[in-house]
Amino acid sequence: MALLEVKNLDVRFAVRGGDLTALRGISFSLDKGERLGLVGESGAGKSVAAFSILNLIAKPGYIAGGQILFEGKDLAAMSERELRKIRGNRIAMIFQDPMMTLNPVLTIGTQMVEAILAHRKISKKEARAIALDRLQKVQIPSPEKRLDQYPHELSGGMRQRVIIAIALLLDPEVIIADEPTTALDVTIQAEIMDLLLNLCEQENVALMLITHDLGVVSQVTQRMLVMYSGRIIEQGPTRDIINNAQHPYTGGLISALPQMGEPGARLFQIPGSMPSLKKVPTGCPFHPRCEYATDECRQVMPDYVQAGKVDVACFEVSKRIEQEKHMQEECP
Repeated sequence: MALLEVKNLDVRFAVRGGDLTALRGISFSLDKGERLGLVGESGAGKSVAAFSILNLIAKPGYIAGGQILFEGKDLAAMSERELRKIRGNRIAMIFQDPMMTLNPVLTIGTQMVEAILAHRKISKKEARAIALDRLQKVQIPSPEKRLDQYPHELSGGMRQRVIIAIALLLDPEVIIADEPTTALDVTIQAEIMDLLLNLCEQENVALMLITHDLGVVSQVTQRMLVMYSGRIIEQGPTRDIINNAQHPYTGGLISALPQMGEPGARLFQIPGSMPSLKKVPTGCPFHPRCEYATDECRQVMPDYVQAGKVDVACFEVSKRIEQEKHMQEECP
């Protein structure tokens, strides 16, 4: 049994004029110690999927259907009191902006100790010792000094290390990292991702990494999900997808990477933009931007087909697979 399993998850936002669907039929799993990447453009639904797991979606958003099973128990059906025992304790989350996560008027030590005492019946002295140990694990210089400092006294990279240390405080089984390096410069980004990867490997913690950076996903994760307009359109082993993307959207994302272009040439760009929740196209949501789109694509949502180890929702891929099977039958 998977550690975390999401089944047919639907998330909607209640607004005037009718509900808007942000996620439709999302299904995936995460095993203990596994590293999973969620990729896609802004607006694809990556963060909504992550927030849904711990039911952190702000109103008017709500989970309209599906299950979120953690060790077989449905998080979507739990009360707020029951969820508090899971959040930060067994499933931890790293948010994009550490300054929005850390309280500016409390010292780092106070915030870490309070987080521990909310879930553990131990003394403040013991809690402070745990906090110090976690700061040492994330390689913060002079950790004893940092405990008594305020967030504004630390650099961006150090604040993000503190957030990772807080995520590790209670030895969680799962860490959800929502674009954890967005606000940092490139060299610090690499350091933070290496640190997060090493800690997850050492502690055997499952990692769900939400990002738009395929380069990071290819280096850190074992499996990946590609999202578009609230739906998973391709999922499978990271190496298989990066080396041989099946869906035209995934291929476009990879082609848009700077290293894929010729020196001095214009970077590739997928035409058009992600549709808004108010104007999601019928059929395959990617069809207005797809060079392979047919009338079928414009009218019908494609089901998943298996291409090797990868599941992909695309009529073009389905046709290609059928043609390959037909050719193999004719030429045994």
